[in-house]
Amino acid sequence: MYLRHRPSGDLVEVLDLRSLFDPCRERVVGRFHWGEELQDPAGFAKAELEFPSGEPLPRCWVDPHYREGG
Repeated sequence: MYLRHRPSGDLVEVLDLRSLFDPCRERVVGRFHWGEELQDPAGFAKAELEFPSGEPLPRCWVDPHYREGG
């Protein structure tokens, strides 16, 4: 899955989807998607990621208390 890294505007290929969907994990492993060579994997804060369309990540992916409302 590709998401946009807000600070740089570059696409990030998320390598560990389980951590992306887990609201208790604040970081995911991914790599920037640019250039002709594969980039090295790195950690990315979910708070800095969004969909390429500019939409934020779903609350159930980032907030462990999403069922409590508010």
